[in-house]
Amino acid sequence: MGYFKIIYRGEQPNRLFIGGVHGKEGRSTIRALKQLTDDDVNKGRLVIYNCDDTAYLSTLKHEYYETEIGKEILYLIDYYQPQVYIELHCYKKRNYVKLTKPDRRSEQGVPPLIELEEGVLIGSVSPYIRTTLFNRNDICMTIEMPCQAEHGSLKVYMDVLKIIAGSNSREELEVKMKNVYPEQVDTARIYAQEFFGDYPPF
Repeated sequence: MGYFKIIYRGEQPNRLFIGGVHGKEGRSTIRALKQLTDDDVNKGRLVIYNCDDTAYLSTLKHEYYETEIGKEILYLIDYYQPQVYIELHCYKKRNYVKLTKPDRRSEQGVPPLIELEEGVLIGSVSPYIRTTLFNRNDICMTIEMPCQAEHGSLKVYMDVLKIIAGSNSREELEVKMKNVYPEQVDTARIYAQEFFGDYPPF
């Protein structure tokens, strides 16, 4: 389910959206990525990339970035130098609790994902790349929806992607997201501060 597109409205801000980074997630994330259009970006560049099927290996494992797809993602980040980096994932519904349970940090080493609505979850990307490849004020988010999502989940997923694609700074994105999901944004900020300290803010 490989897919590549660049929407260009100027050099900055530079955005990179990557879908389906492991397993067969790309079969679901491509449905969202293909709906993004030139009208969703009013300034800067949006690079869209959806991965083909690969063997499943968690991005929370350092070994992931030694695989062919992991190296490909590292190359894309290095080449495009995005200030906005979004990973699109999907999850099997049976894994919802595992992804969102409060003790996820003690069990898997990362904070729980946060539900926006309709089963759509947000969180940080893997610490392996967040703290080494990006600056403090860069936007780095993971967005998850149920695999083969129904209309409600896919719409929320798309709405969030469009908010990100149309935001030209971290401050603008925070305002837009907080207008829709105030409690979730506050929770995300708390999780980030607890996990990263002063690096990074939401």
